[in-house]
Amino acid sequence: MDTLKARLQADMKAALKAGETLRLSTIRMALAEIGRFEADKGASPDEPTTVSLLEKMVKQRRDSESQYRAGNRPELADKEATEIGILLAYLPQQLTEAEVTALIAQGMQETGAAGGKDMGKLMAWLKPKVAGKTDMGKLSGLVKSRLG
Repeated sequence: MDTLKARLQADMKAALKAGETLRLSTIRMALAEIGRFEADKGASPDEPTTVSLLEKMVKQRRDSESQYRAGNRPELADKEATEIGILLAYLPQQLTEAEVTALIAQGMQETGAAGGKDMGKLMAWLKPKVAGKTDMGKLSGLVKSRLG
């Protein structure tokens, strides 16, 4: 079975041979994050955990990119944006806003969520269905607007 970690390792070798320095350093950072998890937990992460680690890296880079843009540092923001693109290639296909909205509607129907107090219940229903396929911050905002 071709694991995400094995794909990253193979792509790291290809980036090294091709002389793609930014891609190489981004993949190395991803593998270092996986290695850190392995050292902390004493075991290799399963695929959902690996996806979650990569999502965390994407989120960190999005935060950095927005801070660099706000600080008028476009060259650093562009580097972060490129790293985001590289990491997104390893994540599952992202859901469209229409697909997310449809899932929220289905979740509201199935869980009976109707108001702000039901947000936790609806998010718990949604989370396994969208894991790795959408930005959880955006999802939370959409859920809030639908419930409130």
